[in-house]
Amino acid sequence: GLQHQDGHSHILFGTVPNCISYDPCYGYELAVIMHDGLRHMYGEGERVYYYITLMNENYEQPAMPEGVEEGIKRGMYLLEDNSQLHASAHVQLLGSGTILREVQKAAKILFDEFNVSANVWSVTSFNELTREGMACDDYNRLHPMEEEKVPWITEQLAQHDGVVIAATDYMRNYSEQIRAWLPDNRPYTTLGTDGYGRSDSRAQLRNFFHVNAEHIVVATLKRLADEGEVEMRLVKDAITSLGIDVDQPPAWQPQPQYDHFPDAPAPDNVNPHPVPELVDEEDDEISSEGRAEDQADAELLNDEDVKE
Repeated sequence: GLQHQDGHSHILFGTVPNCISYDPCYGYELAVIMHDGLRHMYGEGERVYYYITLMNENYEQPAMPEGVEEGIKRGMYLLEDNSQLHASAHVQLLGSGTILREVQKAAKILFDEFNVSANVWSVTSFNELTREGMACDDYNRLHPMEEEKVPWITEQLAQHDGVVIAATDYMRNYSEQIRAWLPDNRPYTTLGTDGYGRSDSRAQLRNFFHVNAEHIVVATLKRLADEGEVEMRLVKDAITSLGIDVDQPPAWQPQPQYDHFPDAPAPDNVNPHPVPELVDEEDDEISSEGRAEDQADAELLNDEDVKE
């Protein structure tokens, strides 16, 4: 069926101040969000509502790790801590919704095949992270003599070194929102589903939009190479070994390889039925008062009070 028809929905709901939006991946995340939402809306009577995106893909549901409830509600938590692995480089991978599973696959490929270790973060809401970041900025600007507030995302990522890569099932603007609050202006790459919706399998669509595990791996290695942490040749090797099509245009540009009728002639631009001029049946010209379709309309047109 058609996919990615709403790649902008979280961006749109981010513009509604009293809409709290989440894109969870696992059932335990949804349970925490639902419980917290019911508390806010019905327990405390807050004038808010929730927008939650859930996909129909079948996959294994793990048990909830200990101590992640606050992170789920605030927008992100560390799902896989691989910082103790011995590797040539270390990175932070962010994912939300079903694409989180692609991020987890990418983390395994990075370590097994390229000796790069990766922490995996589940981002349940880039919108909530952004709102808290803006609120902290606003407070700090207006209270220059007080201790600065630190956004949740800054606090969490500051504890872990490495470039940051984010992948979602939504347009890149969704994950781009948090760039301002990455600690120490951390290098940041975002992947998303910019472009027209298409009908295909999940695997094909994720490959087309460059949000599958393979493209996440390449994006990670390229960012590391840009920072001088790995050789650029490693990026080329990854592109080859992972079977990446380097000639595919970006998803938001025309795709000539999918045009099944490249030689079909363009339709003739003809207008066999020109629009007739509107004329008054009696006077052959339009009345400045207009013409009523029935008697009731005619009476309204002649009513001086209505005209005023």
